[in-house]
Amino acid sequence: MYSDIDEQVVIERDCEATLIPFGNKITLKKGEEGHITQALGGSYTVMIRGNLVRVEGIDADAIGKIPEVQPWLEETENDGRVNEKAVWEAMKTCYDPEIPVNVVDLGLIYSCEISDDDNEGSLVAIKMTLTAPGCGMGDMIATEVKQKIEGIPGASEAKVELVWDPPWDRDMINESARLQLGML
Repeated sequence: MYSDIDEQVVIERDCEATLIPFGNKITLKKGEEGHITQALGGSYTVMIRGNLVRVEGIDADAIGKIPEVQPWLEETENDGRVNEKAVWEAMKTCYDPEIPVNVVDLGLIYSCEISDDDNEGSLVAIKMTLTAPGCGMGDMIATEVKQKIEGIPGASEAKVELVWDPPWDRDMINESARLQLGML
């Protein structure tokens, strides 16, 4: 994984993208030119037409990339239930498209509770927040957390609840992320 890059790309096929920071869907057209500014967690932030957009990993081929293999998929218990370490590792691959730090290290994940379901799998309940209540990308980030958790063997369902209490602040960012962001 890498971030803070400036790699020129040409859109190889029409694809959907998400306008940052508003969260609106737009279509990138084949032949358009842009620059990848961030590539983390399997998604890409691209500057195109004077706007930042997020291209999901499923559409990586549209910008000439190969989707990443997610290593946490191997982290399962012998009984078929989800492994909590795998859940945290999956969440560490979720990024705000404007901040090159994952949601765990940003301190956005308030709780992770795992319980058994009726089918010998696991229900995963996440409480998370955002850096700002009005963040237009919030639903997209929460959906990404949910999808990545549900992709882990043994996770039958993930519920991600956005909460605002306690309010997030910069003190919740872990030390290594603060260093990465130049805050130390």
